[in-house]
Amino acid sequence: MCGRQDHEKATYMIKIDSIAAPAVASALLELGAVKLNIKKPFTWASGWKSPIYCDNRVTLSSPDFRKKIKEYLTAVVRQNFPEADCIAAVATAGIPQGALVADALQLPFIYVRPKPKEHGMKNQIEGGVKKWRGVVMIEDLISTGGSSLGAAHALREAGLNVAGMAAIFTYGFPLAEENFRKENIDLVCLSDFMFLLDEVLKKGALSKEELVSVKSWRMAPDTWPR
Repeated sequence: MCGRQDHEKATYMIKIDSIAAPAVASALLELGAVKLNIKKPFTWASGWKSPIYCDNRVTLSSPDFRKKIKEYLTAVVRQNFPEADCIAAVATAGIPQGALVADALQLPFIYVRPKPKEHGMKNQIEGGVKKWRGVVMIEDLISTGGSSLGAAHALREAGLNVAGMAAIFTYGFPLAEENFRKENIDLVCLSDFMFLLDEVLKKGALSKEELVSVKSWRMAPDTWPR
């Protein structure tokens, strides 16, 4: 695999699967998992204004594409993290994808909550913890990477070795690259914002002026629009 952010294994932190990327980006648009609206931007939980909204849960209702996502993510794990001995999903959106991948690879499956439960066993990691040394995390969407890396921290605190992470889509924020580099965790995504824009352009869904605006959002989402 190689990608637009292609680096040697020793140096890359975020890598795009260029084989899967165009098909995944196209399907996300066709299924309505990704929506674009520059005139009426979306507001994220962080308060950021965004011309794009991505809800990969929509893909679960398409049996054909759900199967393709499973196959793509499974291939990513096999090719990039051959030492994998457990699949860990980031709750909640990563859980169905992680379970599918774990089943395909016949590996143990666990998932990580954002924080420990306040009742019962007060677990943050569900599914039991053993001394796995090659835990591969599955996530559906990467923005800044904060919640995903928080889950990785919980796994490390439990004594597990995080081999890397695979996700369906990333916005490609420079901040995410910086965050993954700080935590020394490699991430492989099936598609990203730039591949998505390629598909948008093919469909003629954005004007040149709108394209410039959307690209400026990716580089500085906290101050967009200016």
